Amino acid sequence: MNFWTLFEVSTFELAFKGLLVGILASAPMGPVGILCIQRTLQKGRSYGLVTGAGAALSDIIYALITGLGMSFVMDFINNEQTLFWFKLAGSIMLFVFGLYMFRTDPRKCFRPKAKKKGTLAHNFVTAFLVTFSNPLIIFLFTALFALLTFVVPEHLFEQCVGYTSIVVGAMLWWLGLTYVIDKMRNNFGLRGIHVLNRTVGTVVLIVSVAYALMTLFHLSLY
Repeated sequence: MNFWTLFEVSTFELAFKGLLVGILASAPMGPVGILCIQRTLQKGRSYGLVTGAGAALSDIIYALITGLGMSFVMDFINNEQTLFWFKLAGSIMLFVFGLYMFRTDPRKCFRPKAKKKGTLAHNFVTAFLVTFSNPLIIFLFTALFALLTFVVPEHLFEQCVGYTSIVVGAMLWWLGLTYVIDKMRNNFGLRGIHVLNRTVGTVVLIVSVAYALMTLFHLSLY
């Protein structure tokens, strides 16, 4: 009998996991994160927000591609032992990503002030293209999906809720980020971006270690 047909799936659980994936995938201060902060400071919060929305659209496309690919792999996982190693590998991948974030200086991506604001639609499209041009995000989604056991075949409705929650989580991050940047625009400079990226990197490292320990000792939040 297929292991996944017996796997208890909570819609609320996958919604929560989706929110977590959306936030963690959006939080790193890569090119689009810097672009969002820069546009918020130079053009206003609405421009920063549509920049985040463009990134969120790209993220959900890559999340769907990752989930579709993993669903074929997960169909062959018919026992808890294999799932254990799959989740442990996800923890290690997430730890490496968090370490990379912590050591990277995002201020190098900061660009000179643009001469024109451009339309909101133009800012949305450019942010989408900047994010979509980096397919390495698939590795982050693979790590998060494996770690959280997010891809659960044969549970279509719950998965749809989960993927929708990824978009919601991403937009919650961009809403919060642009709000903070807008309120602190007079005090938030290049050093603030560096501190923010190190903070996010530290959080990712802690989460990866925590989930690795939970996997090793067979603990669960649910």
